[in-house]
Amino acid sequence: MGHDHATVRVGVLGCGNVSSRYLANLAGQPEVTVVACADAEPARARALAAAHGVPEVPSVDDLLAHPGVDLVLNLTPPRAHAETTLRALAGGKHVYTEKPLATSMADARRIVETADARSLRVGTAPDTFLGAGARACAALVTEGRIGTPVSVNAAMMNAGPERFHPEPEFLYQAGAGPLFDIGPYYLTVLTALMGPVARVGALGATARPERVVLTGPRAGTTFGVETLTHVNSVLEFADGALGLLVTSFDVTATRTPHLEIHGTEGTIVAAQANSWGGPVLVRTTGDAEFTEVLPEPTASDGFMGMGLVDLARSILTGRPAQATAARGFHVLEVLTAIADSARDGGRFVRIESTLTAPDGQRPAATVGPGSA
Repeated sequence: MGHDHATVRVGVLGCGNVSSRYLANLAGQPEVTVVACADAEPARARALAAAHGVPEVPSVDDLLAHPGVDLVLNLTPPRAHAETTLRALAGGKHVYTEKPLATSMADARRIVETADARSLRVGTAPDTFLGAGARACAALVTEGRIGTPVSVNAAMMNAGPERFHPEPEFLYQAGAGPLFDIGPYYLTVLTALMGPVARVGALGATARPERVVLTGPRAGTTFGVETLTHVNSVLEFADGALGLLVTSFDVTATRTPHLEIHGTEGTIVAAQANSWGGPVLVRTTGDAEFTEVLPEPTASDGFMGMGLVDLARSILTGRPAQATAARGFHVLEVLTAIADSARDGGRFVRIESTLTAPDGQRPAATVGPGSA
């Protein structure tokens, strides 16, 4: 499907913590032009527009119906993603949404079906699998440097987002927590490297029923926790490889590697999956030590919003996008199954969706560098 304009006109919905990062990164990307931004709190939208030179600040309803907006960048809180994405699709707009695609499988299915029925495109974060770090890992796997991949270990463990986020409550609501906040990065990168997941099992725990905001004007405020805050999961990939994934907001400090891929002939040590760059190390049978393939990250490694730029290119050229709703749907099904298993004492759950080409293909270098 082609496009009438030389650029995709973007309307930003949700002007909270992450919106300024997106707008800084999208500035200067010829494929996209941000034409409007809206928020349920209009003052936020006005402040964002003033800071980034966005010409229009309509109401939320007007943005979703705006004739000059081709694509809605959905940066609303996770529990609002499905409703707002479906409203944007009903208005004839493409959507790129922050992760997760939705907070329930029923809503995710509705999004995929609605987009298909209307010949609209939906993309979803995270897009870190398009960055130089994940691409370097994919190249090593594809060229057979570590033989046949047999297992992966992935861990994202910290003391929680209240350390840096001035309004962290939403990350502890049902449908969020470390699994749904951090898990999408790891599962998106893991499925890009290892292919689709076939089966999962998990155990979870909640260390504290209340947390405290630690930064910003509301520092010292306490809030309730509605979700598991530590989840250990076991993954079986469709090709038989196995994985371990730990996501936690209950860990003071750790030296556990973020991501390792083990094959019959070697091991890759990768950067954390919520970064776009390196370092990436490899050691194969017979090597005395690890060799650095990609150094510490640089600004050219990738940027938040690469997936949106890739989606815009696909709208302009008609070629397949990479950070697709199909990928987000599979990742959400895996996350949901992990959560179900953890709540159900570790019962294994089969994954019904899969990733077919081009979604299941190893990521290619398709998006150029942007400002970090």
